[in-house]
Amino acid sequence: VIEPFMMAPDQSRTRMLLQFLLPALLNAVALPAGRRGVRRLRTCAPVACVSMRQMVGRTAPTFEADAVIEQEFISVKLSDYARKRGQYVILLFYPLDFTFVCPTEITAFSDWNDEFRALNAQILAVSVDSKYTHLAWTQTERKNGGVGDVNFPLVSDITKSIAASYDMLIEEEGVAQRGLFIIDPSGIVQHMAVNDLAFGRNPTEVLRILRAIQYTQQHPDELCPAEWNAGERTIPANIAGVMQYFADKEEEGN
Repeated sequence: VIEPFMMAPDQSRTRMLLQFLLPALLNAVALPAGRRGVRRLRTCAPVACVSMRQMVGRTAPTFEADAVIEQEFISVKLSDYARKRGQYVILLFYPLDFTFVCPTEITAFSDWNDEFRALNAQILAVSVDSKYTHLAWTQTERKNGGVGDVNFPLVSDITKSIAASYDMLIEEEGVAQRGLFIIDPSGIVQHMAVNDLAFGRNPTEVLRILRAIQYTQQHPDELCPAEWNAGERTIPANIAGVMQYFADKEEEGN
């Protein structure tokens, strides 16, 4: 980009600047106000956390915290699952207990927990609530806005340090975004997604992505196309294979 810019005539340089560089600069610094669902996510110093945009493909920030499972308080470490046990971790940030959308997400993921376990994956749900609030929430029936017995730990991030380290903290509101991270057994983030607070996530889509991650890690010469599900055709990771794949898809479409 730089070389063509420097070699272009003055008028062309101006046009290129207005067309490409200026919009990029404005997008980088703009902080829209008054728009529902638009929030500034960067909340901690560069040394303290990894930018959300830089997270995939990098080592997940480690943490140790109190949690609740099966009506008991426990201590959890990310490394206990990802590295020591060789598991994938589904790290599920959510804003608060005893709210509206959050119990629908926690109960949905809990209901699908056996499928995640079958894929050697451990779900860890994280909010800024205390462990005592987590306990009270699990002791509240679903029909009353609670979550009942949950099949995975509810982690207490009362210091907000975990949310901050993953760049998920909405500082002005003091809660985490609906962020989801899939961390592989090597401790590397393979996938991340963030929802606005107003709508929840789909466990079956997370399962689909997890299967795709595992398949491509086990078959490094193959790629998973859009909407891929386990058992479906993949794309060979070479030019000839890709061209054949597209040709076959075109023929199927006709």
